[in-house]
Amino acid sequence: MTERAAVRLVSKSMRVDLELIAGMIAPGARVLDIGCGDGALIEYLFRTKGCDARGLEIDMAEVTRAVAHGLPVMQGDADSDLAHYPDDAFDVVVLSRTLQAVEKPREVLRQMLRIGTRAIVSFPNFGHWSLRWQLLVTGRMPMTPTWGRMWYETPNIHPCTMRDFFALCAAEGYEVEQWLAADEAGRSTPWRRAPLLANLFGEQGLFLLRRGAVRR
Repeated sequence: MTERAAVRLVSKSMRVDLELIAGMIAPGARVLDIGCGDGALIEYLFRTKGCDARGLEIDMAEVTRAVAHGLPVMQGDADSDLAHYPDDAFDVVVLSRTLQAVEKPREVLRQMLRIGTRAIVSFPNFGHWSLRWQLLVTGRMPMTPTWGRMWYETPNIHPCTMRDFFALCAAEGYEVEQWLAADEAGRSTPWRRAPLLANLFGEQGLFLLRRGAVRR
């Protein structure tokens, strides 16, 4: 298989939102992908951009799959293990569709922007109109493909809206360099300059952050 064919194969097997994330990462960057799953983004960055990319994943079965494919993935927990990395160890730290499942989102973000110059964060938007409608009509926690488990079984313990995340970044002094709303598949939607509409119609948010003037 040629290198170009291998890149196409990796791209086809990768979530669309991860391609959006990859588009925010410069060639040759040092990247840590937290909650990397089987390492699809890591492999894509290595093959297409020559990045020094590695991963941290809590699920040992996913770690085993990634390592079996020759990818540098370690088992670890974002809530506790990021503290072991030195300052400025990476150019970019990625947390894709995992923020809502960590125990301490503020601390995880703080650690990401301590060990990395920039952070890329994506998460399902709990402010989407369909979730609001379900709450209004049924009075119960919504069920969607993303929020697919009953409230007492879900690993998603900290759901938030895009407006919540903007407010958190402002409170913590993080600069939002880029942001976009995406549909469920990860395709960007045309709300780039309209945060209120993005919060209503975007099924997931994607943010590129960097440290503000005051480092925390």
